[in-house]
Amino acid sequence: MENALNKQAVSDDLMILNMGPQHPSTHGVIRFVITGDGEVMQRAVPHVGYLHRGIEKLAEGLPYPSFVPFTDRVDYLAAMFANHGYAMAVERLLGIEVPRRAEYLRVIVSELNRIASHLIGVGAMAMDIGAFTPFLHGIREREKLNDIIEELCGARLTYNYIRVGGVSFDFPQGLDAKIRAFLDTFEPLMEEFDRLITVNEILVKRCANVAVIDAETAKSYGLVGPNLRGSGVDWDLRRDLPYSAYPDFEFNVCLGRGFRGTLGDAYDRFIVRVQEMQESVKIIRQALDGLPEGEIKGKLPRKLKPAKGEAYGAVESARGELGYHVISDGTDKPYRVKIRAGSFNATSIVEHASRGLMIADLVVLIASLDVIAPEIDR
Repeated sequence: MENALNKQAVSDDLMILNMGPQHPSTHGVIRFVITGDGEVMQRAVPHVGYLHRGIEKLAEGLPYPSFVPFTDRVDYLAAMFANHGYAMAVERLLGIEVPRRAEYLRVIVSELNRIASHLIGVGAMAMDIGAFTPFLHGIREREKLNDIIEELCGARLTYNYIRVGGVSFDFPQGLDAKIRAFLDTFEPLMEEFDRLITVNEILVKRCANVAVIDAETAKSYGLVGPNLRGSGVDWDLRRDLPYSAYPDFEFNVCLGRGFRGTLGDAYDRFIVRVQEMQESVKIIRQALDGLPEGEIKGKLPRKLKPAKGEAYGAVESARGELGYHVISDGTDKPYRVKIRAGSFNATSIVEHASRGLMIADLVVLIASLDVIAPEIDR
């Protein structure tokens, strides 16, 4: 097939180039086959599957609780959400009620994880364009979050913290004060980050009016999360299909508005993630202020064997809707687990959004979508 494409490219005076799978700006082992007329791309076709591990198939051979550590590997930058979605699906199958304190703890750790993930997303986008310093600022703040989460559950990346029925550990003494101290320093540091890169003239010119995705196109490709909201679509699972303790909190849903260019461009997607970190701070403060007393895990049978049926659990991850469709056949192992991840659909729009862009702007497009290879392949 590729030989035929090469022959066609030569006859039409076009070039075929490979970007990846080993490329620092593809954010994982992803390959893009670029057809270009000089520096202008006619299309960039994603080739995925380099990181396929068969996680969904593995679920069929494991008891329900034993699959939780595997969910961490779906999105290693936002593993709390991956734990949470699966736990919700199994809890719905079993009819388990999660204690209120556990729900608040889930929200706190999820929003901390959202900040950590977005710090990597916006920092890596700036670095891909050529600004290295903002990435180091993001890594510095993310390390502080990693220290907090490590104190809570002993892990810094793949947490295995949110379990079926609740969470694995309660706050150790003094952790809430450490979280508040982090938030108190993080808010003014975000203002510094904005001065450093968000309003930087070079970043604005590289991103504004580049890779525009309008609202209808975003919806037709099934985009979710900041990529959907960056196109102006007002949709957030935390508010519109509320789950866990999110109905108890007030926060704004951040939307693209054509801040420096066209609505739905790469710059809008960047800004939405910056603003979402500020909203996460609000949610965490409210959750800490209203954290109820009580148990951190609901009552579970000794062996989890839900009746025949199916359930879907979806959370608003850092990359949008992350959902688990779990089917039970009445045994202690799921009959089928299907994972719906935002990065797969985001990757599918690259071919459409890349037409007419300069080759250098493909890096901007990929970075603005914030895709991560494990979510694509699973």
